[in-house]
Amino acid sequence: MMIGRKLMRLCCIGALLPIHAMAQQQAPAPVGLRELLLRVTTNAPSLAADESAIRVKSAQEEATRFNWLPSLKLNYQAALGTNNNIPGGYFSNGIVPGNSRVREAGNNSTILTDLGIAAFDWELYNFGGYNAQRDVAKSETALEKARYAQSKYQLQAYALNGYLQLLRLGEQQSIQQLNITRNVEIRRSIQSLAVSGVKAGVDTSIAEAELSRSRLDLMELNNQVKQLQLQLSAISGLPPQAIVADTTLPDKMYAAFLQLGAWEGDTSFAGHPLLQVQELMETNSLYREEQVRKSYNPKVLLQAAAGGRGSSVSPEDEFRALSKGFGFERNNYLVGLGISFNIFDLKKRQLQLHTQQAQTAYARKKIEEQANVLQTGNAQADVELETARDRLVEMPHQLEAAQAAYRQKFSLYKNGLTDIVELNAALAILYRAETGYTAARYAYCRAMFQKAYTTNQLEALLNLLN
Repeated sequence: MMIGRKLMRLCCIGALLPIHAMAQQQAPAPVGLRELLLRVTTNAPSLAADESAIRVKSAQEEATRFNWLPSLKLNYQAALGTNNNIPGGYFSNGIVPGNSRVREAGNNSTILTDLGIAAFDWELYNFGGYNAQRDVAKSETALEKARYAQSKYQLQAYALNGYLQLLRLGEQQSIQQLNITRNVEIRRSIQSLAVSGVKAGVDTSIAEAELSRSRLDLMELNNQVKQLQLQLSAISGLPPQAIVADTTLPDKMYAAFLQLGAWEGDTSFAGHPLLQVQELMETNSLYREEQVRKSYNPKVLLQAAAGGRGSSVSPEDEFRALSKGFGFERNNYLVGLGISFNIFDLKKRQLQLHTQQAQTAYARKKIEEQANVLQTGNAQADVELETARDRLVEMPHQLEAAQAAYRQKFSLYKNGLTDIVELNAALAILYRAETGYTAARYAYCRAMFQKAYTTNQLEALLNLLN
């Protein structure tokens, strides 16, 4: 509680700093962090592609629901050819005579036959094979949704990190502008003193060099800000120039510090988007194991066929006009129930199952790896957060001392009691203190968000900032 009260006091100090005031002047219409993240989740091109991937998996899942449908094929053909037969067995690799009659003498006359068949084939029961296919398809869809959630979470973290950097750069721009203003003031004083002969002209040259360096540093900061704005614009759809960070965010973070107990202790990582993908990969692999087991089970088949046939050869073996070959003269049907099982599939199942089990073991190791990464990240965030708090307690003391030292040195210089080297040294110390204070504010915000990120509490922290 003592640290919390100190941070609340520092919050008020930070709000009064000219750094903060100038940053607010430069960003009259900031984009809130929640608004930016909402834009990212709705407009990011990569997330749109991931949503399409989910639709593909959903369509594939829907298709597996109809794998049980039977096959009903309608066939019709009309054929010209000869009709000679002779006793003997054979494998059908070509022309097959269409009847069983054996003539005493061959007859090479051309005949015309037609044939129509309706064939029904249904894998009536496969001992859980259909259910295994559906389970795999469902797990594929769930895995794709988890990948989408992971991409969304990582993209939010990317946007959040860019937003914090934009906030830091904005405050550094304000600091640099203040530094330029101080150098202009120093140059003006030197010029007045040089005209009166109190100071040498070399001091003017030194002041000009320092002023030019400050302007160049500001140009580089401006370039970095524009680059960040372009990056955030690409994933949010907002115009680059409209992406301005809210400079009140660090103060809100300080205020939220007192409420951290609502989420800081949760380190179970249950349902974490970065972990859920690995867990669903294991689930999918387990379902695939079951599919391998079921896919080689025996199959109960229901088959039926009905057909009609006509021929230009009469039942008395008379070769009639070819036109007599059209139209069915004989009709037949056949219905059968059977079971099919390939003995050698046992070995195939063993080999495929071994491979799939290796995939499951790999997925399980990836879960352990990801959990370890999250635990390490959480511990690192705790250390960084503690350090950032201590740094924020100390930094204002350095800043106040550096401001006082600069004012004293500047007053002494204007009265001719010190030289330009000592004044520039005091100015450099003040600049370092100001940039250090900004870096401490940024590090504190980053540490808090890192803690929330690794514990899957980003939304909870954002709610605290409202």
